[in-house]
Amino acid sequence: MRHGFLVPSQICGFAVKNLQTLNNTSGLFMMRIKLFLQFSIIACLLSCAVSGQKSNYSPLAGATANKLPVITAADQTNLYINYLKGKNVGMVINQTSIIGKNKTLSLDSLVKLGIAVKKIYGPEHGFRGDASNGTDVNNSVDTKTGVPVISIYGNKHFKPTAEDLKGIDILIYDIQDVGARFYTYLSTLQYVMEACAENNIELMILDRPNPNGFYVDGPVLDTAYRSFVGMNPIPVVHGLTTAEYAQMLNGEGWLTNHEKCKLKIIKVANYKHSSHYVLPVNPSPNLNTDKSILLYPSVCLFEGTTLSLGRGTMQPFLQIGHPALTGKYTYAFTPVSIKGMSEDPPQKNKTCYGLDLKNYDTNTIYADGKLNLAWLIELYKAFPDKEHFFNAYFTKLTGTTELRKQIEAGKSEAEIRSGWEPALSNYKTMRLKYLLYQ
Repeated sequence: MRHGFLVPSQICGFAVKNLQTLNNTSGLFMMRIKLFLQFSIIACLLSCAVSGQKSNYSPLAGATANKLPVITAADQTNLYINYLKGKNVGMVINQTSIIGKNKTLSLDSLVKLGIAVKKIYGPEHGFRGDASNGTDVNNSVDTKTGVPVISIYGNKHFKPTAEDLKGIDILIYDIQDVGARFYTYLSTLQYVMEACAENNIELMILDRPNPNGFYVDGPVLDTAYRSFVGMNPIPVVHGLTTAEYAQMLNGEGWLTNHEKCKLKIIKVANYKHSSHYVLPVNPSPNLNTDKSILLYPSVCLFEGTTLSLGRGTMQPFLQIGHPALTGKYTYAFTPVSIKGMSEDPPQKNKTCYGLDLKNYDTNTIYADGKLNLAWLIELYKAFPDKEHFFNAYFTKLTGTTELRKQIEAGKSEAEIRSGWEPALSNYKTMRLKYLLYQ
């Protein structure tokens, strides 16, 4: 307010509020009011642009008020329920495999709808998502439905066997991904596709949005360093949904013996890669906030160092530190054993000093579309025992030996990024062939 008058941004906000209120009304008089308000919004935005004043009207907030909501494939049961009837169904699912506002597990929903679900295949963290990272998952029986649960993460049993798939007509894959190459459900998907191809079983993918699907960044994996946390030449942030990646696995011949898996894809409705999607369920025990999911591709690189990234606290991926950084940083935290999250975290029961990322503005990621390398470079420089900063796992996570060498050599971020080319640009071009959501 200036001298008793509304400034342009206040006029804009007033117009938007009343336009939204009148949106569902009709009649010639109301139509004229709505046109007046629409012109008012345009006028105030032009005024703000000319005067340099920042408008309080957010095009994202206002424009999306009437947009259709994002609907996961699983929620669109009408598109696939009849296809499943009369078939023996297997499901590769976990706690993210939900349907409806009540977040009902898709297994429970399909059983209730009369679908013959014969087996469940449990990935890392288990069928219910309550096992710590890296912990072997055992076979079991779901107590609610009586359906057998076969572990495909434990005792090197990552791929369903012919015996595991015996009697199954169609397999459903419905697991939330978070968009980073080292998130192991991508590897689970590949092994499942290979098993289906070898046993002539169709794979239905119920697709879900990628919360980090709005950008592509990082070094492309050198297949000489192929592992369960990175199997194919894609960058750290791949910019694909599960179904898009499945198409890439088929299309690029990355399955064993270049076999092709028969896919039936159910798409997400009203989704674009630019969508800001907040997950309704934690995708894994240590990704327990929207911010941790957005920071995960950058912060997870510290798994390949001696530093703690907050495992063993209730804020994993939102803090990074080490006891040796005392005196250099004032922020401190102490990892402890937390059942179901991290029983034996790095630097357990030791006070770690370092970075607090809980208030980090994630809009920076949306704006820049880049991994944050500054934290890695900064903490390496600050760490007193540089010879023991990195461990062997760092190469598996990054998919290359070059990033470690560059940081140790004191290269700038710009120099590091230039080394990702032309592989990164080539991947971005190749990726376009498989996109389902333009």
